[in-house]
Amino acid sequence: MLVGLPGAGKSTTGRRLAKILGVAFADSDELIEAATGLAVRELLLRAGEAEFRRAEEAAITAALADFDGVLALGGGALTSVVTRQALAGSGVVVVVLTAPLEILAARIGDARTRPLLADDPPGRLATLAREREPVYREVATFTVRSGNRTPGQLASQIAARLQAVRAQRAQGEGS
Repeated sequence: MLVGLPGAGKSTTGRRLAKILGVAFADSDELIEAATGLAVRELLLRAGEAEFRRAEEAAITAALADFDGVLALGGGALTSVVTRQALAGSGVVVVVLTAPLEILAARIGDARTRPLLADDPPGRLATLAREREPVYREVATFTVRSGNRTPGQLASQIAARLQAVRAQRAQGEGS
């Protein structure tokens, strides 16, 4: 499970990571779109953020039950208590991708495709970072700083850390 602020590289890195691990990849926004028949932007504009978050909770909860691969979550998915509890109950490894705000802002540009950031992308990113950082820390198995590294480099690092986490968990079960 990959989480982080918009522009952190969740989807791009997630696709590379899935390839390395030989598993499927899914993006929670794509799951929401498949379930609702609406693009995320359209759902947000038509129904509002609260309804979008309900659809997101449902999509993620279903994925945790039925999907065995790398899942990239939307940046705000963990603001939901329901989603956080579902993640905790599933036992999945949660990787938080971080990057300096300047890099995130450069990656998202004018944010036309991101309705929650469109009015003031740098300012909104700073606000979201302050609001979401504690939640990300709460659920993180580990954090990876993306910065200026390529998605391939990040995916390789995450794959190695996942192997270490699995070994540690297996060792704990054997004790």
